[in-house]
Amino acid sequence: MNDVPSHNSGRDDHITYDPAYRVVQPDDFPAMIEVDRYAQRSDAFDEIISQTHDHFWDPNNPAYLDYGQPWDLDNEFLMPPERFAEFRSAVADKLDKRHHPRLANELMRWNLSNILHGEQGALSLSASLCDILHDPGAQEYASNQAREEARHVAGFGKYVAVRWGKPLPVGEELGRFLNEIVLSPVVYKKLVGMQMLLEGLAMGAFANLHAHTRDPLLKRLVQLVMTDEAFHHKFGKIWADRTMPKLTAEEHIRVEDWAAYSFETLLFNLSNVRQRRHIYAQFGLDWEWVRDAIREVYSDEQRRKDLKENNSVFRVLVKTLLKCGIITDRTSHVYGVWIDMKGLAAESDEMVGDAIAAEGIEFLRGVNRNRKVIGQKPLAAA
Repeated sequence: MNDVPSHNSGRDDHITYDPAYRVVQPDDFPAMIEVDRYAQRSDAFDEIISQTHDHFWDPNNPAYLDYGQPWDLDNEFLMPPERFAEFRSAVADKLDKRHHPRLANELMRWNLSNILHGEQGALSLSASLCDILHDPGAQEYASNQAREEARHVAGFGKYVAVRWGKPLPVGEELGRFLNEIVLSPVVYKKLVGMQMLLEGLAMGAFANLHAHTRDPLLKRLVQLVMTDEAFHHKFGKIWADRTMPKLTAEEHIRVEDWAAYSFETLLFNLSNVRQRRHIYAQFGLDWEWVRDAIREVYSDEQRRKDLKENNSVFRVLVKTLLKCGIITDRTSHVYGVWIDMKGLAAESDEMVGDAIAAEGIEFLRGVNRNRKVIGQKPLAAA
């Protein structure tokens, strides 16, 4: 294969130096059935593909998740109330304490609905990669991830259904970001946007939920999802290891600046109070008053304090970008306003969710040794 095949759709735009990440136009199916292509498979992804069986789980099989576990949304907190800024502000004093669990659980409904929408975005993006990745190994990995994201959609969709009936609409900022990376024709935005920004956010969110939720069903669900996400992160890490050192100065700036812009936009807008105004209205609370009450107690200093937690959503995201070589001295100050970048750089490459995922894989190995498909009899011995 030539260094850049004639059907490659603009390496300068996609920033795909390594052959494993070469892409074609999504409507260039003839490139996918070139005879020589099948023998030009990269082995870069074979290890993570072969480990798929280690973290198989079925959201519809009670051996993995028992969705019959009840929860009283009116009286039991799914998460400790102090995990919500509203309950550290005057909102808690204004609202009758009898309604505190229901407000907290509606806020959780909003959070989990957005996680569900994020998983759908990851599914759609992974599927879109199958149309453009030219390497058979990369394409197989992307299709594998699409299948795993589909079970995340099924798992969170079912959880939201049994707890609330239906999800809430996507938050405006998350919806904008998902739309950008799913529909982007530029492959580096898809990979950085999904495997690093979105997966970084997800691993932080899941680690936080796993550490604090009082619902054993949710705790198990996020752990099983994390067994998959740990491998998804590796796909992006392979891209970074094989691509970032080869970038021109201009290309690195392009990737680095887009990541920094996305970080700041998500940090200040992902959980914007205005996006939850329909929730506050249910409790007779004006969203602008709620916003002002939260601002009184949630200062920049409090934001920095929250970001110091190991399982902080944005701390995990920044560590992912830093360890992949995307953040340099040019943009370190953007993140350093909120996070100790020197301390982060000194940490090992281990991610906050790795230990939780490893425990989940051990659980799955035990279940899968005795697994049978629902409605089928066990296979007869050979």
